[in-house]
Amino acid sequence: MTLSRAESAADHDRTVVVGAGLAGLAAALKLAEAGKAVTLLESRRQLGGRASSFLDPSTQELVDNCQHVSMGCCTNLADFCDRVGISDQIEIHRILYFLDEQGHVSRMSAAPLPAPLHLAPSFLFLRFLRLGQKIQVARGMIALLARSADTPGESFLAWLRAKGQQDDTIERFWGLVLTSALNESIDRIDLHYARQVFVEGFLARGRAFRVEIPRTPLSEFYGPVLEASLRSRGVDLRTQTNVARVVFENARVAGVSLRTGETISAKNVILAVAPHHVASLIPEENRRQDDRFEGIERLESSPITSVHLWYDRPVMTYPHLVVVGRQVQWLFRRPAGNEGYVQAVISASRDLSARGAEEVLSIVRAETEELLPLARSATLKHHRVVTERRATFSVLPGVDRDRPSSDSSTAGLVLAGDYVQTGWPATMEGAVRGGYIAAGSVLGLSPAQSLVPSLQAEPTVRLLAWLAEYIFPTRKGTLG
Repeated sequence: MTLSRAESAADHDRTVVVGAGLAGLAAALKLAEAGKAVTLLESRRQLGGRASSFLDPSTQELVDNCQHVSMGCCTNLADFCDRVGISDQIEIHRILYFLDEQGHVSRMSAAPLPAPLHLAPSFLFLRFLRLGQKIQVARGMIALLARSADTPGESFLAWLRAKGQQDDTIERFWGLVLTSALNESIDRIDLHYARQVFVEGFLARGRAFRVEIPRTPLSEFYGPVLEASLRSRGVDLRTQTNVARVVFENARVAGVSLRTGETISAKNVILAVAPHHVASLIPEENRRQDDRFEGIERLESSPITSVHLWYDRPVMTYPHLVVVGRQVQWLFRRPAGNEGYVQAVISASRDLSARGAEEVLSIVRAETEELLPLARSATLKHHRVVTERRATFSVLPGVDRDRPSSDSSTAGLVLAGDYVQTGWPATMEGAVRGGYIAAGSVLGLSPAQSLVPSLQAEPTVRLLAWLAEYIFPTRKGTLG
């Protein structure tokens, strides 16, 4: 085996991280801070993985493939951004704006009340839900607080119907929130992850509810500041470097071979690539010896479509809009720069992904100009339609049976990504957790020791969760 020129006395303990998406970046950061020798390899020119931007040739603007959004409950993502010095590039939105079919805008925000009452005042004034629907939602939220509601493997849609939620309430509230949050239709969502969104994001604490959006294009968000931060910690960072496969010696990781023919020796290799790329990097005989790969092959994915619209004048007065009752689910205004730019996002866009770009544009443009009165008199100068067909893995009921652990009996081969067993769905928080857990595996730490703790629920929430066990009987006849 021909070793890299970069090999030194420290390389016997080197870890090679393949993939510089959020999971790979987080793993490299954690290992470097622990004093480990780390080489981070990325096939693209820029960092960030799926969280990427492209230069639109017509406008010469950097445009994100799709708007990325996080929440105040994402503690590990916040920790990562703090450590690498990019927290100041995040814009915090404390109000969530909903736009209904009648053109009414409703605002949801946290009041200075103990959780979970902090959202109650604004929830009562949501105009897109009738009083009866609000009562159903409130009962459903209380039922979700019960520990017995956390039953992985059950369909959330089936659970909602068992709890008396009507179809119109499911469509206009539960589905509206979850399809955007988890990039999946509500009939294909595991109860555990649906519960996590509402309990940890809406109910646990007031600060958990805030929406956080990068104020710069993603290629800048994951750009020079982040790169300099990693290099200052000693990370050997190489972009435009393609890995051909992981090299094994006697069933143990020995390094990686590059498509250039170079081999980099390593004691550990962390694969932080998309799940559908993992198998291609592992020799077949080594895959057969590792049962994690069977589960990875069964994971399904879900697409996201974003339509970028450039009008000749500002058409959107709100920073964002959650759209009720349309195919378009979110509208975003650019945080700074071209005020005539609007991005429309459709999660779980299977119905659209098979259609041509012009047909998708026609649908989205019609809805956007119906929703935004100022757009009707404006001129559409330019557009781009972008569909990420494998944007995220699907949190199907029972998906945890197929999500692999980060570490296994294959010595030195560690997996990282939002799809591994992180305890979270396919989110930026899940990706950072996947990276931290992978680094912890190399360092001999348990997942709990590797992660920043989640936000603790306020005492009133814990009390209400205890009471919920006695309010809502389960189908088994026990209290839950």
